[in-house]
Formats: sequence, C-alpha cells, structure tokens
Amino acid sequence: MPSLPPIHICVQQPAGYVHSLGFLDQARYFRYQLRRLGAEVGIAKNRLRHDALNIVFGAHLGFPVEQRERFACVFVNLEQLGEGGAALPPAYLELLAGAPVADYDPLNLPAYAAGRRDVAVVPLLFAPYLKPQHSIPLEERPIDLLFIGSVNERRRAWLDRIEACGLSVAQFDGPLYGAERDAFIVQAKAVLNAPFYASSRFEQARVSHCLSLGTPVISERAPQYRPHAAFEDSVHWVADADLERFFTTEFATPAFFAAGRAAVQAFEASDPIEAYAALLDLCRAVHASHGARRAAGPWQPRRINLGSGKDYKQAWLNLDIVERAQPDLVLDLGQPLDLPLAASGPRVGPLLLTEGSIEHIRANNVLEHVPDLATLMTNCLRLLEEGGTFQIEVPYEHAPAAWQDPTHVRAMNEQSWIYYTDWFWYLGWFEHRFEMAYFGYLDGAMKECGVEAAAFMQVLLRKTPTTLRERTTARTMQAELRLPEDEVAPGDRRN
Repeated sequence: MPSLPPIHICVQQPAGYVHSLGFLDQARYFRYQLRRLGAEVGIAKNRLRHDALNIVFGAHLGFPVEQRERFACVFVNLEQLGEGGAALPPAYLELLAGAPVADYDPLNLPAYAAGRRDVAVVPLLFAPYLKPQHSIPLEERPIDLLFIGSVNERRRAWLDRIEACGLSVAQFDGPLYGAERDAFIVQAKAVLNAPFYASSRFEQARVSHCLSLGTPVISERAPQYRPHAAFEDSVHWVADADLERFFTTEFATPAFFAAGRAAVQAFEASDPIEAYAALLDLCRAVHASHGARRAAGPWQPRRINLGSGKDYKQAWLNLDIVERAQPDLVLDLGQPLDLPLAASGPRVGPLLLTEGSIEHIRANNVLEHVPDLATLMTNCLRLLEEGGTFQIEVPYEHAPAAWQDPTHVRAMNEQSWIYYTDWFWYLGWFEHRFEMAYFGYLDGAMKECGVEAAAFMQVLLRKTPTTLRERTTARTMQAELRLPEDEVAPGDRRN
C-alpha cells in the first residue's frame, strides 16, 4: 500500500468573496477526521501544495483545471447535483466527471458515471471540538428561533408561516461565518432548517454544525428528504401540514426542551470514521498515481503575480517579500536578480525562472510600495518575453488613496511611465523597452472613469525591441559605449 502523504485542504475563494468562509466548517471537519486517522493535515485559501494530496472545497467557484497536471487533487462536492439541484457551471460538472471526488450525500451519486471507484461518500456528523464546555440552558437562551442561510421564495413562505404563529425568527443582516456566527447559534433555543432547492437534499452541513454546538434543530420534513440515519432521532422533524400545531402548542414547552437535549445527546454518538478511512485510502491512491505520471523537471511559469495575500492568483507564480502573505516564493524583484533562478518550495515544488520566459506580469497596488522601482522594472523587463505584457494598477496621485497607506513611498501620475517607455536609456536599457499598450483611470469601485473621478490608474506595458534610432540615442546618452571586445585571434598576435 502506498505511504500516507501529507494532506492539504484548499478552500477556493474568489477575491473578496465572503461566502467562501462558509466552507471553513466542513474543512475543519475533514481536517479533524483525517487527523484522527494519523494524517498530517493543513488548510489554506486558494493555495495548493506540490508535496501533498490536495482536498479542494468550492471548485464550483472557479478552479484552473491546468493545476491538475502539477497537483494531486480530490474535489469535495457540497452542492446538490442533478434535477432540481443547484445551477452549476458546466466546467465544474466536467471537472467532477473526470476527477476524484468526495461527496457528502449518496443522493448525488446518480450524477456520476456508474461504477466509478474514485467517488467517496463522507457524511458530516458530530464534531466533538465544537461542543461547548459551558452552555446556556435551552430555557434561558435569549433567541427563540434562528434561521441561517439564503432566503428564497419557498423558504420565505415557510418562515412567514412560523412568524404568523406569533413567534419571531432571528436572521443575520449580513454574511456571518465562523466563531462570529456560532456566538449566536449557542444563544438560540433552536435553529430552523428548510430545503432551498426543489431537490430537497437535507442540509447536512448546517444541521450537523448546530447540533455539535449543542443547539436543537427544527427542520421541515420534505417528502424527498433522505437524511443520514444519525439525524433521524437528532432533529425535530415537522411535516408541512403539522407546522402551525407544532409552533403554537409544542415549541418552547418543557417537553420540547427535554427532547432537544436528548436529540443533541443522541447526535453525539454519530461517528463517520469508517467513511473517512475510505476517503484517506482514496487520497493515498490518487497521490501515488499522480506522482507516477507527473511531468519531471522544474515548473517554468508563464505568468507572475507580484503580491500575494488576498491577491493570490491560482496557476500563476505569486511572489511577495514577506512569508506571512503565503506567496509561492519569497522573492524581492526590487533587488538585483541573478537569472536563471532555480528555486523550490512545498507549494510549487521545483521551479525555474529564466530571462524572456514570462508572458504576463501583474502588479496590483504594488509599485507605490517599492523603494527601488527602477530595479524592479528592469527585472520585469528581463523576465518578460518579447511582446510580453505588464499590467499595473496604482493609486492616482491626486486621489486620497495615493497616501492613505503608511507604507506608500511614492505617488504616481500620467508622467510616471515615461522613463520606462521614452527615456529608457536613463535606466541602462538598450535592446528592449516598454511601450504603452493601454492607459486608463479607475474610480474607487475599480470601474473605468474619467480623470475627474480617478482613484487609480491602470496601465498595460508591452515589452518591445528598441529601434535602430532608439539604440543610437541610447549610445549617445549612456556612459557605456557598448562596443564588442573584438578579441584578437592567436594567429594574428605580433607580441
């Protein structure tokens, strides 16, 4: 049997997309169960690891499929597949059709090809690490009913019927996840649950999390529901026809509170360890087979992103000067650079940077921080292939954003690019320079605008060979003569 690889959990998060935080509960649960089985497990946003088996959450939000060539991956599907389920991108469905998958619900299995051995079903059940050491007695909790999640027409109608019984249903006025959301769950007498889609798959992730926190769950019993057996005796099930009776005569009675405590206690007995052991076997096999077919030799990236942190771009080489931003490689292009550069790291494995090998570089609000900008621009020019492009966004000099960051060392305006385009010879450049391929203004919402509303400038520079006339100007203006050495052949020496 192949050895057990490190496990790396990757949560997909498009830039600024807060709802990706909703995957953190399930990512923690996978980490916990796999650690129980002896695996080394870590979690990160958007970043994969070359030296590990990657378990990817949220690939329906976007996943560069070319990454499967370099990284061993298993994809977690938490979406409702098939007729009546979520409207999912075709690229995601294609990904699930050809990649190893961990799925939370056996009712999704018909959406996969029959006979597949690389689809593991892993339920989300009791999470011991969530159980509070001290909890408020149900009778004393200040929130009667709490609803978490998006509200569509069918859910709204269900909640309206409950409130018509004289009850108040608390909801968040904005996205809230993690410990900040859990602080409200543990104050609720019960959390409400109702299906969102016509497919009516049971919301296992939300319900298991609330029960693990010690809060009872009241759920609509949709006719199509086929919940995991662990939920049958752990949830207050309410049929549609019985809704008004339950909430007017049974909810918040001594019998309800007693049943709620019993339901939470019953849920604590659920343990999916066998399912996660099967998942770990799948991970082991995927890692071994991927390692056998992965191309040998270092990765030679074609695109570079200057900056990391929230600006991390998948399938690019992400560079930053500080490790806390979790870049692929800590490298300061504002310092002298020896090329070719061979490097290696757990996120990217071995890589090689050579002169003229990059097609595109991106710098989003970076240049205003760089002390030696001339060196950075020179290194970028060297790295780019002829015709390669450099996309830049910087605060506009006359906007408040230009100096609001205390780490800014310069402000930039329309003339800040002339040394890299027209006066290139000042920087010691000779054979190549940049030409302006695009220039525009962006407002505070990063939308194109006129100069009067500009908060940022957007520039696209293209590496271009200098003309004969430009090289003549460079020879004229530079101290260096750039003459060939004209070596004397041994047979032509007279000394």
